[in-house]
Amino acid sequence: MARNESTKEQQSVRVLKVGERVRHILSELLARGEAHDDVLRATSVSVTEVRMTPDLRNAKVYVKPLLGEDEGVVLKALRSNTAFFQREVAKRLGLKFAPKLNFQPDESFDEASRIDQLLSDPKVARDLGGDE
Repeated sequence: MARNESTKEQQSVRVLKVGERVRHILSELLARGEAHDDVLRATSVSVTEVRMTPDLRNAKVYVKPLLGEDEGVVLKALRSNTAFFQREVAKRLGLKFAPKLNFQPDESFDEASRIDQLLSDPKVARDLGGDE
């Protein structure tokens, strides 16, 4: 039987689509409080991004608790419930292999705040003011 060859663009689109589906599934599970964990039920957690490996076997899940509070506690709760989340993702995705989930804190909001703070500095604003 011939192997289905696909281009790199098609593979990367598939990786992005699967990552987005995983993000939606995890967001839904967390929003509905389906995890049997008091910390996760009491905290609103956003799944900001899921980055899949090209073979779709591993996924880095970037999360941010509401207002960034108790990030360490929330990450610990997510990591201790990884088996539950992997099982649910596998059921709902219907892939041959369930991706291994790796929960990470999302630092992009902190980085954006730092950049905004730098850009609002009077010295930087003076330099960005244009030609005079």
